[in-house]
Amino acid sequence: MSVVLVVDDSATAREMLVAELQRCGFRVMAAADGMEAMEHIKVAPPALVITDLIMPRVNGYELCRNIKSDPRTQNVPVIMCSTKAEEFDRYWGMKQGADAYITKPYQPKDMINAVKYLLEEAGYYSEDTLGRTVRN
Repeated sequence: MSVVLVVDDSATAREMLVAELQRCGFRVMAAADGMEAMEHIKVAPPALVITDLIMPRVNGYELCRNIKSDPRTQNVPVIMCSTKAEEFDRYWGMKQGADAYITKPYQPKDMINAVKYLLEEAGYYSEDTLGRTVRN
């Protein structure tokens, strides 16, 4: 089964997102910063990464570049999630290889829809015609 990795130095934000994803049936791992996330990724690459931008040690931009430059993980979708809401921030995030950029605060359904869409594009998730969720 696919795993979503949530990376955020705010314990509150991280725990809220983990709980929401779990409530929707996803398996979730969590990391407090980019360095901890890279350690998780080395052991078991996730199906998708959701990362904050501004974090100690390794920020979200660096994490995304590391993921996208490694042949083992270059196809792992990355969602950047930040309070940085300027168009330049979105542009720079996408330039680093992010597959989506979501501005905080966000509606939980918007994040879940982005996760479902990117996992479906990557072949990890689909909804059959009866509306049931199927996860590989």
